[in-house]
Amino acid sequence: MKMGGMRTMARKATMLGRRTVGSHMMTDPLDELGLVAFDFDGTMTVRDSFTAFLAWRAGGLRYAVGCLKLSPAVIAYLFHRNRGRLKAAAVREFLKGAPQGELQEQARLFAEKNSGRLLRPDAVETWRRWRTKGAKTVIVTASPDFVVAPFARGLGADGLIGTELAFDADGRCIGVLAGLNCRGPEKVRRLKETYGEDLRLTAAYGDTSGDTDMLAIAEEKGYRVFTARP
Repeated sequence: MKMGGMRTMARKATMLGRRTVGSHMMTDPLDELGLVAFDFDGTMTVRDSFTAFLAWRAGGLRYAVGCLKLSPAVIAYLFHRNRGRLKAAAVREFLKGAPQGELQEQARLFAEKNSGRLLRPDAVETWRRWRTKGAKTVIVTASPDFVVAPFARGLGADGLIGTELAFDADGRCIGVLAGLNCRGPEKVRRLKETYGEDLRLTAAYGDTSGDTDMLAIAEEKGYRVFTARP
């Protein structure tokens, strides 16, 4: 499959804090409140949503066999420490050839059945408190965006930035990432790409070294502050 024939999953993140009047962009009064960013896995959830989705979608036996086949990639990770390469290997093993629409529908069903078991109550409470104040909220995650999208919609998120998968001209997953794994400096780059270089991050929440770059540019930094379980 030629790379020129692929098309990537459309970005879920939306531009916030601006509105169009005629052909002019006008500042929204809510810009005064800035933006609040939440990591997803481990911060808003009790475990990794992507691996949970893969296990749910594949079923016990297929998932066990797939994990066994991923052993060489796991061993290689111990040396190169590149989470993006390991994630790409999992995508190739479990999702290659799957139609984009089918994956999106499966993600919707997964979220519908598992949100109550995954989401941390104190994280959701903080999320809702910011929204009650009128702040704009965005999820910034290393998980594939299509997996997190149904959770983001359920929470009323204003934006979602996640790792993107590549799809061919027929809309089938080709088993690679479309760009970098969304963690570390890539989270900040994607935030600024979406909301502008003059981004004001009022608060940010995360739980691993992959979130510290994002937390560093936030006025209020929440590191591992959510501990409640469903």
